[in-house]
Amino acid sequence: MTSKEQPNDFDALWDIDGVDPEKLDPVFLDFSERRAAQKGKYFGEFFPAQMIETDTGRLFLDFFQIDKETGMLKGIVEINLDKV
Repeated sequence: MTSKEQPNDFDALWDIDGVDPEKLDPVFLDFSERRAAQKGKYFGEFFPAQMIETDTGRLFLDFFQIDKETGMLKGIVEINLDKV
């Protein structure tokens, strides 16, 4: 979440459990050029929640719950698509 009136992108986590890689858009696994293909196609970035962010060694799920400016915990929004 942001307080920016006009954010220019988004970051999303997705659960890899139960995902059929044959049905997955390959762009979700393309991390080259700072995820340029993801940004170009979806205007944001997608990170597998259970994978590790290399700079910190934290799972992406944990990484995105820490404010990079303050180090304080922050909330994230969960959307369960099974119920949509």
